[in-house]
Amino acid sequence: MSSEFIVANPDSAPLKKSRRKFLQASAVSGAGLVLGFFIPGLGRVAGAQTAAAKVYQPNAFLRVGPDNSVVVQVSKVDIGQGTLTALPMLLAEELDCDWANVRAELAKGEDVFRDPAFGMQMVGGSTSIAHSFQQYREVGARARSMLVAAAASRWKVDPASCKTAKGVITGPRGQRLSYGSVANAAMSLPVPDQVQLKDPRQFTIIGKATQRLDTLAKSSGQQKFGIDLDLPGMKVAMLARAVPWGAKIAKFDDSAAKAIPGVRKIFTIPGIRGGQSVVVVADGYWIAKKARDALNIEWDVGGVEAVSSEQLFATYREAVMKPGTLASKAAEFNASALAGSPKIIDAIFEFPYLAHTPMEPLNMTLHFTGDACTVWAGSQFQSMDRQAIAKVLGIAVGKVEFNTMMAGGAFGRRAMPESENAVEAAYIAKVMRGTPVKIMYSREDDIKSGYYRPMHVHRVRIAYDGRGKIAAWEHVIAGQSILTGSPFESFLVKDGVDGTMTEGVLESHYAIPNLALSVHNMQVNVPVLWYRSVGHSHNAFVMETLVDEIARSVGRDPVEYRASLFDKSAKRSKQALELAVARSGYGKRKLPAGQAWGVAVHHGFNTSIAYVVEVSLHEGRPQVHRVTAGVHCNMAINPRTIEAQIQGGVVFGLSTTLPGNQITLKNGVVQQSNFSDYTPAYMGSCPIIDVHLVPSADTPTGVGEPPVPPIAPAIANAVAALTGKRLRKLPFDAIVT
Repeated sequence: MSSEFIVANPDSAPLKKSRRKFLQASAVSGAGLVLGFFIPGLGRVAGAQTAAAKVYQPNAFLRVGPDNSVVVQVSKVDIGQGTLTALPMLLAEELDCDWANVRAELAKGEDVFRDPAFGMQMVGGSTSIAHSFQQYREVGARARSMLVAAAASRWKVDPASCKTAKGVITGPRGQRLSYGSVANAAMSLPVPDQVQLKDPRQFTIIGKATQRLDTLAKSSGQQKFGIDLDLPGMKVAMLARAVPWGAKIAKFDDSAAKAIPGVRKIFTIPGIRGGQSVVVVADGYWIAKKARDALNIEWDVGGVEAVSSEQLFATYREAVMKPGTLASKAAEFNASALAGSPKIIDAIFEFPYLAHTPMEPLNMTLHFTGDACTVWAGSQFQSMDRQAIAKVLGIAVGKVEFNTMMAGGAFGRRAMPESENAVEAAYIAKVMRGTPVKIMYSREDDIKSGYYRPMHVHRVRIAYDGRGKIAAWEHVIAGQSILTGSPFESFLVKDGVDGTMTEGVLESHYAIPNLALSVHNMQVNVPVLWYRSVGHSHNAFVMETLVDEIARSVGRDPVEYRASLFDKSAKRSKQALELAVARSGYGKRKLPAGQAWGVAVHHGFNTSIAYVVEVSLHEGRPQVHRVTAGVHCNMAINPRTIEAQIQGGVVFGLSTTLPGNQITLKNGVVQQSNFSDYTPAYMGSCPIIDVHLVPSADTPTGVGEPPVPPIAPAIANAVAALTGKRLRKLPFDAIVT
């Protein structure tokens, strides 16, 4: 069986058969079939934004060459999540081509490549596959239909009598033509209004563990990232940014910097939060860095808040002692239950600022000629960055050619709502008109002058009985809003509540009666940004350690108790937990002496992930030996990529538990500068990670963000089983055995 899908235009009328729906690629490849179109949005953000128009550009989604090559334009930047392989798999499945002939290219920043739901070209929120699943399959199916029609016309037969497999069309009498041999003829045909997509039972590519198309280049050191770009005559720019944020330059002495050979220009530009920055442009990175470090700058900090972490935590702790702005409240919250219950938990949780630290620090190369600009960058927000650059340069957006580069990680760092790094780059390009210039961050710049996962403090009071039945749950969160003041505020901040601050509490899949959730929006002079898993990164820790604590305090098994607490929407979380438990041997296999089980399950970004961990204590600190993951992300497009994402997410989340993995401030200055004092997980900290997927034929969800939240609470729960000590903050302090 097959399903029929219709692509609608912006006014919901069916597409008309027209040659305008495809464009020749003679300027690109000399021949072949090129196809590209936009499918309207399906997600929550789409309803809040103007639908993106269908724009058909020469560099479209698909190019079939005379040599049978299939080149797929990938609309999503690859930041390590595997879109450069997964999206071509979707298209190739419906195209019925030979996977060995498939190649992928990162698409330029153009309107035709806007996300079908968000209405702009971007990556975030684990949406790349979920939003593009139908889109890329449609492209493949329509191209296949056109290729078949071209062959049928040559043979003078009914297209319905033809079959396809591995890039070859077979006619009713056994005739055979390759896709490449009819690609040019297919270009002259109209794009069909309707196509039939395969039933999942017919898949030969989707769902198969597939080696990523970029594996060879990356493993051999041949992959080029944005930071590797080198252009004739290119200069490198580095910035001395305001300390603290928002400070202006009182005076600066650049004589020592100018004396360094290879320094070409030193000037000032506007900085973030109303501050200023000093720019050094030189012949290369080390020259620019040496000169930048030689600048003698006196900052005017008058009227600028210079915060310290200890003072902030004290302020946050004071704030959560009373309710804030209501995010959600039971119909009639019964506060008296908090005083009259036989068992009460009153807990405060603390979470520090965190840096993203992608392995490739931020960089962007611009070449502004005066009337046009070419950009090379591994951006998560191509559409917004193009607009920001165009605005600074005073040119039309169409005059900004945006080349999407492979990015060496991001974790949210390359998705800046105000495009601050692009704005910086544009100001510099404007001064350096006619000369290509690469704007680079050092690792120290990335950590000391970056954007951070906000600091948060939670206070939770829970009333429950001797069987763990919850009578009341009062939850107060203090933290900065990521979205207030950004272009996303109008539809993601509702009634004064930033949804990224509370996500993961109300969507926990637990049936918690008499729940009141409120927030305090703290105003702090620290730039904040989403971080891999965003609000789930701290909310999951609170929810999963507290549920575990209730279970153990009333003598119930933590797995059994969670199952009893799930609500009717928790089917996928329940299945993920059951799978992780079954595959781990929890409750059946005896662990070595000194080890304990820890369990956590969390639903976020429409994906459920459960971890069962095996933990011991080494010199008073947790040592994770094994993690068994149960994953429910609906249909698995490439199981190999999913496994890698879970493994990476576990290590990323494990890092947040390690001493030193925090950003602290003193008088407005970040104290950390590199991996020597901002500690990630190293090889010795990494456990065995077994990944198991819940089978499903439902439309896929995401796996980029969801692996992070459950790992820290699972470890904390194992520590509690070993020591009886409940951990209330990240990173973990020394454990008393």
